[in-house]
Amino acid sequence: MLLIDDPAIVAEVTAMSDRYEAALMANELDVLDALFRDAPETVRYGVGEVLYGFAEIAAFRKGRVGGSPQRRVLRRVVTTFGTDLATVNLEFLREGATRIGRQSQTWIRTDEGWKITCAHVSLMADMS
Repeated sequence: MLLIDDPAIVAEVTAMSDRYEAALMANELDVLDALFRDAPETVRYGVGEVLYGFAEIAAFRKGRVGGSPQRRVLRRVVTTFGTDLATVNLEFLREGATRIGRQSQTWIRTDEGWKITCAHVSLMADMS
């Protein structure tokens, strides 16, 4: 039987999600790169970009002047499946914006620790 939401695993992934969020807001590219699985199968769909493979994701972040727009996390749901797979879904609001953003990530445990293997970021319709 698959164990869902083991508290210890949820705590591990929550800590990794916190680390990701802090690095994103500080534009710490080395940390962000370290949190993504370095593989051609890693995918990130952004608000305005479609990136296939770690190399494209790293190049996008390096080329983004000023880093990610600052944001505040409104809600986060961490769900774990067994001990090596998790999803993190959150809603956020960018500073000065009225559109709610959404981010979904799939995390897997690797020999190097927890890594993001799939990510998606989108914005909802304007709420004003």
